[in-house]
Amino acid sequence: MKSRNDDLALQISLGPLKLKNPVLAASGTFGYGEEYAPLIPLRKLGAIVTKGLSLEPRKGNPPPRLAETPAGMLNAIGLENVGLEAFLSEKLPRLRKLGCPVLVNIFGSTIEDYAEMARRLADVEGISGLEINISCPNLKAGGSLFAADPKAVFQVTTRIRQATASFMMVKLSPNVADIGKIAQAAEEGGADAVSLINTLVGLAIDVRTRMPILGNITGGLSGPAIKPVGLAMVWKVAQAVKVPVVGLGGIATAEDALEYLIAGATAVQVGCAHFFDPRAPLKIIDGISKYLKAHSLNGISSLIGSLKTK
Repeated sequence: MKSRNDDLALQISLGPLKLKNPVLAASGTFGYGEEYAPLIPLRKLGAIVTKGLSLEPRKGNPPPRLAETPAGMLNAIGLENVGLEAFLSEKLPRLRKLGCPVLVNIFGSTIEDYAEMARRLADVEGISGLEINISCPNLKAGGSLFAADPKAVFQVTTRIRQATASFMMVKLSPNVADIGKIAQAAEEGGADAVSLINTLVGLAIDVRTRMPILGNITGGLSGPAIKPVGLAMVWKVAQAVKVPVVGLGGIATAEDALEYLIAGATAVQVGCAHFFDPRAPLKIIDGISKYLKAHSLNGISSLIGSLKTK
């Protein structure tokens, strides 16, 4: 049985946001939380990050939208979601009952979209903060990704900060030239934290038909295959910014999570692992707690950024 000291050892702070432990359910693989409620006690999670949300409903990409790859998977869901109004009226009332902090992942096609989403979600009961998905085309800049340009990242983060005082975490893309500079731009724009990495761009081909397996041709690669990339980028970003870093990408075990914490992450998000083991987050929380005990560490802070490079 865990003691109160064990619980205290797992507590973390992401700027103004205080969490009972450093393990979050990542956006996109956990739906709106309610899908997993019959399977695991959600109150034990550090937080839940909802499926990406836009102002208007989206149908997403044509099928097939998922493809298994060696040590991972490709997805081209296309950010399908119910839209803001349906989320507030249908999904949020249930999320409020889960007993777990809820972060809403938002995205848009223009800076104005992001600002409007943030404004309408500000101070809404049951929402602990926002995660900003900037891996989206900026329609007013010729379709280039917000995430690829430090100036665009600064602009969108600044506008969101002007629209809300809520906790804001910016989710970074690995498909950039210098993720450290992107993270710095988010920090300068007012982000309370950054999360990384989002998926890598990938392609799978059916050699029998010589056609892409995904209906969208390319998709986002996630799962264990991307963990080394995620670790390297978290390590780099943790040295580039002062705000907390949340690591994700291929985390399925406590050891995976510990690697991210040692690299400099304050917290982690579990994604693909939910598909083959819904209880993975609980096992990771328990594994981290056991590691702290085994190494006589008083808390997570003693572990964060403890990588020895010499």
